[in-house]
Amino acid sequence: MKVVDAIAHILKAEGVEILFAYPVNPIIESAAKLDIRTIIVRQERTGIHMADAFSRMSSGQRIGVFCMQNGPGTENAFGGVAQAYSESVPMLILPAGNARQHAFVQPNFSSLINFREITKSCEQITVPEALPAAMRRAFSAIKNGRPRPALVEIPADLFGEELPEPLDYRAASSFNSGPDLEAVDQAAAALLDARRPVIYAGQGVHYSQAWQELKELAELLEIPVTTSLAGKSAFPENHPLSLGSGGNTYPKAVNDFLNNADLVFGIGCSFSHTIFGVPLPFGKTIIHSTLDPDDINRDIDADYALVGDAGQILKALLTNISDRLEGKPRGLISEVTAEIKSVKDEWMGKWMPKLISDEVPLTPYRVIWNLMHTVDVANTIITHDSGSPRDQISPFWEPLTPLSYIGWGKSTQLGYGLGLAMGAKLSMPDKLCINVWGDAAIGFTGMDFETAVRERIPILSILFNNFSMAIEIPIMPVSQEKYGATEISGNYADMAKAFGGYGERITSPDEIIPALQRGIKQTQEGVPALLEFITKKEIEYSKFK
Repeated sequence: MKVVDAIAHILKAEGVEILFAYPVNPIIESAAKLDIRTIIVRQERTGIHMADAFSRMSSGQRIGVFCMQNGPGTENAFGGVAQAYSESVPMLILPAGNARQHAFVQPNFSSLINFREITKSCEQITVPEALPAAMRRAFSAIKNGRPRPALVEIPADLFGEELPEPLDYRAASSFNSGPDLEAVDQAAAALLDARRPVIYAGQGVHYSQAWQELKELAELLEIPVTTSLAGKSAFPENHPLSLGSGGNTYPKAVNDFLNNADLVFGIGCSFSHTIFGVPLPFGKTIIHSTLDPDDINRDIDADYALVGDAGQILKALLTNISDRLEGKPRGLISEVTAEIKSVKDEWMGKWMPKLISDEVPLTPYRVIWNLMHTVDVANTIITHDSGSPRDQISPFWEPLTPLSYIGWGKSTQLGYGLGLAMGAKLSMPDKLCINVWGDAAIGFTGMDFETAVRERIPILSILFNNFSMAIEIPIMPVSQEKYGATEISGNYADMAKAFGGYGERITSPDEIIPALQRGIKQTQEGVPALLEFITKKEIEYSKFK
């Protein structure tokens, strides 16, 4: 069996359903022969973004895989892999490498050398016999511990070499790590002793699928819950104990309750410092529960540490605290939920004029508000792009079901959201999948809207077009005045139509909901839709000092 065919058989054994790719890489053909669907993108980064969401939507149980050619293919893929690494997303990258005699000769680009800092596992195959073990190590790295990309580089001259038969490969297993019960006991006592505790839930809750356990613990303790942007939708935001989520922007309830907390319990989160996450106030007792021990005491000093799978830790805490409370609630729920509601009502009162504004050009907040009240939120998966779309939508969108909001922001590459929506739709074809982006983001990956059309991936793209990089205007006044440095333009609805999709430009507030309904109907008929809303240069955000 040739090496390239062995790779395809290994992918099949691991349950891989789709191979995202850009030619030339011989794995594409070998995978197709085994009925692994191949999806060819217009550029490498978008294909990796699609693999990213495909993995996320199953909590890492269905692995996204991307392959590309050596040289420019691997070079162009770097940004997508870096983004997935920063967001802790499991996937497999299979680049072709330079022929072995040229592998490390300058100026040839080496995946083995250059991707080491943005992958969890990075190997090069040099002899056919090494393939099965290398692939098993890669999949084992993907399935266990902190989720992140793994890479196996195959030199171009190795694909056609023979591997002894029969192929000796068994799919890699996944294992959960449990908590230290003494540490659980200490954390449980601290949670019960706290006067104003807050739960801060991260993406680890999604990967462990511990949504019910998180809800039960919050209700048992009668304490409020917020999430990181990556953890958004891990807790239903219509729940009376929900504060909303925190990113670069966040609801007032997140700000007030975190600032007034005496204890913060971080579960399934890294507590990594990022300007695109809610700032954690100093002087709080910290319980930090994470799968990766390297996260402990890195950016935030932990008073109590729980290392292990978020689901296992939540189950252990539930058992411990239930025993301590003897099944009797402490009677805090009414007071806590009343305070949450009061803060939320005050904040929404301030923002409601923007959310229902009849301004022309449109404010993006009106579009977001109408969108949220037009779609079936429980059956919708939505993501944002970098910059203003992220900062405008994340405080106000209230997800109701797990994995219905793909949040991100550890890195902030423009154009990420399109591929995420496409990958989500492939994973969850019965859901309405939406990406919200701006006129800057579409300039990076907009050509791959054609991929959505060609591959019959009926997503809904919500585009805010203000003919400007508005968020940059205050920090680029001279270059803007002299050279129009922040001004960008295009008719993106026409672009969508030129690609064979549905495109519509919307300029009036009373057109918003009918246009949304038309766009959704198009997706139901199998046609990708792009709705271009002409918006004002909105630079007001929900932030707090």
